[in-house]
Amino acid sequence: MEDINITIIDREGIEHKVLAPTDMNMNLMEVCKSYELPVQAVCGGMAMCATCQCYIISDHDLGERNDDEQAMLWEADHVKDNSRLGCQIPITEDLDGLIVELAPED
Repeated sequence: MEDINITIIDREGIEHKVLAPTDMNMNLMEVCKSYELPVQAVCGGMAMCATCQCYIISDHDLGERNDDEQAMLWEADHVKDNSRLGCQIPITEDLDGLIVELAPED
């Protein structure tokens, strides 16, 4: 499998069904940007800004947050139990069917 299906719900509640390649070493933030979804990614994917924060809606196991992601979410707004940074979610075949919602921007 080279592409997986991901549903991204934007900040207006509109669902975007996208294909994400598993063979390009991309992360969820980069997939959002490639589909021109409103993710700023100010830090370029270094887990330093939280502008790619999203909520994991589906029950996929993404593993634990790493220390950098946890520290950034500790300082971010609109954080929920299912919050993750898109830049810290590598696209793998295991994520086929993933559903996420973009967190609000301030």
